[in-house]
Amino acid sequence: MKPTVDVSGEAATLDKRVTSLDDAIQAMAETRDFGKHTKLRRVLEALRRVLIQPGGAAAVQARAQALEEAGLFQGTDWASPEILVPALVSGSLHSGDADTVVMEATSELRMLAVARGDFAHPTFPAEDARQFLSQVLAKNLELLFSAPSEAERVQQGRTAQLVRALFRHLAEEIGYDSVLDDLVDEIWRILRQRPIQVEAAQSLITRIAIYRNSPDVALGVSSGQGIDRLISSLYGTTEACREDPGIDVFRSRLEAMDAGGLQYEATGFARAMHDTGLVSPYHAELLRFLLSESEHLYLVGEALGLSDTGRNCLLRYSQLVHRLIEVAVHPQTAQCIYGLALLLDRGILYEPPVVPALWRQLALELSPVAHERLTTVFGETPGPRARLVAGVLSMLGLPLGVGQGDNPTCQSARALSMWAYNDPDYLLQVVVWAARDDEILMHFEGRPISSKDSVSGVASTLPLDLDPVSLLVVPHLDRIYAEMGRRCAERPGDPHRWVNPEFHGWWTGRGFHINVDVATGNLVDLDEFLRQFHASYHPSYNGEQPLIHPQPAGVAVTDSAARYVGWHAITILRVAPDPQDVMRVYFFNPNNDSGQDWGDGVVVSTAGNGERFGEASLPFDQFASRLYIFHSDPLEHGEPERVPAEDVARITGYIERSWGNDRLPGGTLQALERPTSL
Repeated sequence: MKPTVDVSGEAATLDKRVTSLDDAIQAMAETRDFGKHTKLRRVLEALRRVLIQPGGAAAVQARAQALEEAGLFQGTDWASPEILVPALVSGSLHSGDADTVVMEATSELRMLAVARGDFAHPTFPAEDARQFLSQVLAKNLELLFSAPSEAERVQQGRTAQLVRALFRHLAEEIGYDSVLDDLVDEIWRILRQRPIQVEAAQSLITRIAIYRNSPDVALGVSSGQGIDRLISSLYGTTEACREDPGIDVFRSRLEAMDAGGLQYEATGFARAMHDTGLVSPYHAELLRFLLSESEHLYLVGEALGLSDTGRNCLLRYSQLVHRLIEVAVHPQTAQCIYGLALLLDRGILYEPPVVPALWRQLALELSPVAHERLTTVFGETPGPRARLVAGVLSMLGLPLGVGQGDNPTCQSARALSMWAYNDPDYLLQVVVWAARDDEILMHFEGRPISSKDSVSGVASTLPLDLDPVSLLVVPHLDRIYAEMGRRCAERPGDPHRWVNPEFHGWWTGRGFHINVDVATGNLVDLDEFLRQFHASYHPSYNGEQPLIHPQPAGVAVTDSAARYVGWHAITILRVAPDPQDVMRVYFFNPNNDSGQDWGDGVVVSTAGNGERFGEASLPFDQFASRLYIFHSDPLEHGEPERVPAEDVARITGYIERSWGNDRLPGGTLQALERPTSL
């Protein structure tokens, strides 16, 4: 017999705790602003005791306006809901700090009250609140459908259940359809940037597939086509794997097919791969099967979906390509197939050093350190050598898909991207040094710098959330970059003047421009800086000279309220008019997701404005408003005097309304970090 639930007892407990909460809210409301912090502890404790009760979320939702007007959020980021970011909610709810969890939960219930029209918030419309909550739910889908893990139970105690009860209440009020719609939109937005690391997207797609097939979960189907395309790209791409039968069954079906059936399979996989940027494990098995059957080798090009350039490369270097597939392509590393296809389409095998460098990579003996790192992060199957070759293919095929992970190593990620994009044989050399020798040797102004002798970098711990190439190379580059900065420590000005050309490559312009005084952090020479940037990069003022080599640059990142966050390394790729004839700067941002809201209407675009895969873009004026460092050719002067004064004034306005707000002469800000990095 199931134990009976004392509903009346729970209701009585909730009523009692709600009464205490009302008393605490009233006490805070009656306290002057300067003393409200003295009442905060009582309100937070009362909120926690209500939220852990059945029906507690609804009770707090009903008091959302009273809590806001009493001053609960006063003096915190939660006081301005219009600047809150859905992606950051999960971090607050899993922070381990009970007060932070309670504040975040109460903020979400306030959003719900606004979305439902319970009260009109002065700065946040109901539709925006609904959209915000839909994104929060989409990014935390596991909190709706799975029980707390053992780690959550140990670390968070009853708070773990509080969070899940909160999300169930939000979903019931907002509706599951919108959760799924926003989640699918978010996955597509990320995939359009073509990142090398797609594990997070794959995990979300897998969870969607599981939840859709569960009789206990009533997910909507309004985004059916978009969801089906994502799920089928991994688990049911073609007729032979439609029901996700498993690798062994799929292989037996391939063995029974004629040439026409195999061609149909190859074409289907290639179409799905180029459509989504995702690769099915079944795709890897198909390629391995085609290599094992000599009469079907001609279908390898079909399975890769190659352009004419790619097909010519495959025919010319078929032995190398077949060997790369044999070593690197496995169901566990299927994603590298996309990198291989794009590598061939780029035509970089026609660069004389690249083919022998790839043969060297295939035969490379890994150092014990490299072997251990790759095995620790990616496991034993396939082996670390296969993982590294797969990583090389992905990086050479998707040079703008490199991400820095959750690490302050944007300089190193930018360097890897730049070399893969602009100097692939040098990238392959750097990989050999790191993987074989556990050391990278670079030179700074003629003097050698060894990564072994440089003891510390920007990152305080070894990064683990990276692709295989970055996993091995970034720790070495990080130490070398920091050492170059240390060698400039006594020089006046910003160290990037000397570090960037030596660290990134000879093509980095030796002309250096900065609009911040290193000693004070204040803005300096802003008019000249902006005119020089136009003269160096804007086609109307640089003689219509396209950018030849990617150039390193530094931006002042701001949040959605246009507040300064920090300095960040990016790469300027090109400047061109978009389809609407708006002049835009297209750039590479190593920060994993380039689509960011930098406030004051400056929203970074990743698709729909002429971007190629992996590029971010902004209108020229808006980009210039966040720029603080750029390089140029000092012998190419352009026409800075022709830049209209109103253009300079407009950009200056953007700066003064954002990160330059307190950086005017006479301001009191910390000096620039040496070296600077986010």
